[in-house]
Amino acid sequence: MALGARLVCITPETPDNSLSVVEKNDLTFDVLFDKGNVVAERYGLVFSLSEKLKETYRSFGIHLDKQNGDGTWALPIPATYVVRPDGAVIYHLADADYTVRLEPEKVVEALRTL
Repeated sequence: MALGARLVCITPETPDNSLSVVEKNDLTFDVLFDKGNVVAERYGLVFSLSEKLKETYRSFGIHLDKQNGDGTWALPIPATYVVRPDGAVIYHLADADYTVRLEPEKVVEALRTL
């Protein structure tokens, strides 16, 4: 909990599926299950895959409908939020291009303002 912060990951993947990711990557932070993308939906981050994209995913053995455990082919847009203890969002980045991510230095800068 550097700078008084806590890192969490929120995913629509069922705990059984996300556990394998946690173990494989030796993650040391909490991974929370967002059943049905409820939290992501509240932040306006959810999108559904087109039929063509579903076919591509299936060709790689990825079945989101099973991984999410709710029969949907929906994903959250990758996003990072810095949230104060009172729940106010003080910094964020969300981008449909999954390669665009918030630089760790920006998160640290935001945390220093708390």
